[in-house]
Amino acid sequence: MSDHVISLIALALVFTVATFTSVHMGALAIVAAFVVGTFFVHESADEIFGGFPGDLFVVLVGVTFLFAIAKNNGTVDWLVHASTRAVRGRIALIPWVMFLVTAVLTAVGAVVPAAVAIIAPIGMGFAVRYRINPVLLGLFIINGASAGGFSPISIFGSITNGVVSRNDLPGNPMLLFASSFVFNALLSVVVFFLFGGRELMGRRAQDGGGPVPGNADDVPEARPKGGDTGAPGGGAVALQTSTTVAPTPTTVTPTSTTVTPTSTGTAELSDPPDPPDPFGPSAPRLNRVRVLTLTGLLGLVLGALFTDLNVGLLALTVAVVLSLLAPESAKGAVDRCAWSTVLLVCGVVTFVGTMERIGTIDWLGHSVADIGAPLLGALLICCIGAVVSAFASTTGILGALIPLAVPFLLGGEVGAVGMVIALAISSSVVDSSPISTSGALVTAHAPEDQRDAVFRKLMTWGLSMAAIAPPVTWMIFVVPGRL
Repeated sequence: MSDHVISLIALALVFTVATFTSVHMGALAIVAAFVVGTFFVHESADEIFGGFPGDLFVVLVGVTFLFAIAKNNGTVDWLVHASTRAVRGRIALIPWVMFLVTAVLTAVGAVVPAAVAIIAPIGMGFAVRYRINPVLLGLFIINGASAGGFSPISIFGSITNGVVSRNDLPGNPMLLFASSFVFNALLSVVVFFLFGGRELMGRRAQDGGGPVPGNADDVPEARPKGGDTGAPGGGAVALQTSTTVAPTPTTVTPTSTTVTPTSTGTAELSDPPDPPDPFGPSAPRLNRVRVLTLTGLLGLVLGALFTDLNVGLLALTVAVVLSLLAPESAKGAVDRCAWSTVLLVCGVVTFVGTMERIGTIDWLGHSVADIGAPLLGALLICCIGAVVSAFASTTGILGALIPLAVPFLLGGEVGAVGMVIALAISSSVVDSSPISTSGALVTAHAPEDQRDAVFRKLMTWGLSMAAIAPPVTWMIFVVPGRL
């Protein structure tokens, strides 16, 4: 058995074992690099470590460290609530605000699962309070994360552009970002009309968009954590502003809702706290630290777009300056860096470096090129990326599949820029699968009585994207380069 086949088997085992067990894919990839490099191709430890992507490590640590500081000091919360207050009660605009806020978070460096984890509970709270299909809001959040995920300073964008640069391929970071954003925005339009968006048009929060008193079906469910049952009646009772409540005895049926006596002697319903109402006065306000953080994020974006300075070094510089000016913001921020993602990406890229040194990448790329139909080969690579990413990590897929396509792209039969864009979008839009991290986060925060239905619909949608996205992106971005 040749070294090329052995390394491919090892790569397949890394993805398979990580998908069906709890073993971390990055750790598996580093072990695979050690085993294959040491025992089959007789490399030294220094040669194996030579494939470790130090530049990518700095980017990942820098942007996630900066984002952790922004989360600590409330800048992220301010962005979320400032954006949602802008809809002024228009229910149909809430999904689009969730899309844009999540896109902004990932565009400035938040890891996609981290952004979804922050916004999903807020989105599901809106789904319950304003009777919005949770699948609709969940897909908008996931699509928003993918839309911003390929900006030049984002995690997906840094991985993709870094691999393209290291392999001397022509690249266009801004076109990649714009293409991903537009594709996911158009995809969200489809989602809006497929999952009940038309019914939201014209509704406002003050005229029937929220729960109706006395209608048990409209009362928010209890949150699915901390032992709550999620039975109907567990949410706060919403009263219209014109209603006057007299201090009379209140009868409460035995549900998860509790009755707490107040200082006036009136019974008061208490529940697990709902997400802050963006249409009320509870949104966080700007202060000196948040202004400094927003200025730093803006400086990072401008520096990445208009200078040749390294994004990771810029992000670390902004984070250190914020730590000096506002030490409280930096407490615990290092611990909140996306170390799992850092290990995942760096581990996969390290093993891919071993495959490059022993010639597996060239061998596989030429094998695809030898099919004799470059367009068919390009479609095949996009399909592989979509199917595998639906069941595994998109970050790992991007780090592995783009290098596998390098020899195929260097032949010149297919445009490299269009191929990279098609592969990136095909591998990321399937994150809605509930087996993928983003889809799983949305499912976990869905109302408990709807969770099974949300799981099934997200699974159907995710698998549909695995079948539809590759040929669509192939026709849009790859085929025109051959005409």
